[in-house]
Amino acid sequence: MAATLKDATAIVGIGQTPFAKQLPASEKSLACRAIVAALDDAGIRPSEVDAFASYTMEETDEVEIAKAIGAGDVTFFSQVGYGGGGSCATIAHLALAVATGQATVGVAWRSRKRGSGPRPWRNTRTQLPTPGQWTRPYGLLRPADEIAMLARRYMHEYGATRDHLFNVALTCRNRANQNPAAMMYERPLTREMYMGSRWISEPLCLFDNCLETDGALACVVVSAQRARDCRRRPVYVHAAAQGLPAQHHGMVNYWNDDPLIGPSWTAARHLWKNADFGPQHVDVAQIYDAFTALIPLSLEGYGFCGRGEGAAFSEGGALEIGGRLPINTAGGGLSEAYVHGFNLINEGVRQLRGSSTAQVPDATTCLVTAGEGVPTSALLLRS
Repeated sequence: MAATLKDATAIVGIGQTPFAKQLPASEKSLACRAIVAALDDAGIRPSEVDAFASYTMEETDEVEIAKAIGAGDVTFFSQVGYGGGGSCATIAHLALAVATGQATVGVAWRSRKRGSGPRPWRNTRTQLPTPGQWTRPYGLLRPADEIAMLARRYMHEYGATRDHLFNVALTCRNRANQNPAAMMYERPLTREMYMGSRWISEPLCLFDNCLETDGALACVVVSAQRARDCRRRPVYVHAAAQGLPAQHHGMVNYWNDDPLIGPSWTAARHLWKNADFGPQHVDVAQIYDAFTALIPLSLEGYGFCGRGEGAAFSEGGALEIGGRLPINTAGGGLSEAYVHGFNLINEGVRQLRGSSTAQVPDATTCLVTAGEGVPTSALLLRS
């Protein structure tokens, strides 16, 4: 019988800095603060850390971080590409390392100054990657432009409307209104505000787009055996997956037979194959929401509804607490903070610890997803 990751490791510590449009500290300083907070949450000394995992887009590196926090000898380190698609994979890499004996205490983190920092597409002098050569010369300059095109295609084929996208934006804002750490705390959203807001890239308006955030987050991963002795209630990594579908071509997915079947479909098949439960048994989900349109696409990809049914799934409060599938219970990238999706992992841990500001009663299972539209990853967590 093939070995699996199933419940072999656990997240035992989470940490984060405040979130804001502009923070004075450097990305390295923010990263170290989040990591030290996560280790303290777990009751583990920095000198015990021997593994690191981060994003390729991370500006800080494990050499500097290890020195700054006082880590010991490091025996495993990795980075994951594709921006927000890498969030869950950092935890998966650490889980693999710990489960196979390559390391004992792993730390994953993301530190970013997007609110006060530059835009990654600003540099017009660099060679465009292959997908960009098919999009940017024709006006699709930003991720928002590419997702807007997918959203328009989805609306055309399946009858989705802006009211469906508003359902997503409102759900995330409602949860942020309960979360004092969220950037949109105590800032309600109404349908009138949503419908009257400016276009960012039609059909996506201001409130269909994620926040611009400075901040950092971190998680600590250890074996299931060690987790029982840590300071906090362990949250087990039940299953993990990455997904890069055949002939994938970035967010626009030009070369696939169906551009609306994105990387989530590939990740989901592997994820559920290695799990003891299915979508119908997920109590709460933290679904990557750089844009509202990604939610219905992800609901379909991960099997919560059929093709073309993701928009209608959002009706009737289905995504709210008490609904069919409560999502993004800290506010997500749309209303808590946008740090390439890492805050979704931390919130998944809080839900299964029972410490969320918008707690789903008796939650024992949580799906966390990374960015749809790019090579992606996902986690199934359980308490």
